[in-house]
Amino acid sequence: MRKFATIAAATVLALGTAACDSAAENKAEDQAQAVDETAEANADAIRANAEGTATEKAADATADAVEATGEAKKDAMEDAADKIDSKPQ
Repeated sequence: MRKFATIAAATVLALGTAACDSAAENKAEDQAQAVDETAEANADAIRANAEGTATEKAADATADAVEATGEAKKDAMEDAADKIDSKPQ
């Protein structure tokens, strides 16, 4: 459910700002979103594979780190994308 809410919120945000962004910026932001979604999928897989095992707690910590890394990378990519349109053409 959390993943669906995240994707829905990102879609609404993207649609709200799409009219102001160039195609290059939109493409960069889409790539950033894909990085984050991949990290979340990887984290979900880590948790699923460790469910019910002795390493479940450690796997949760690893999955949290994977999600945090993906989110940080997405944020950095989006910040860079925001600068695309601010550069003089």
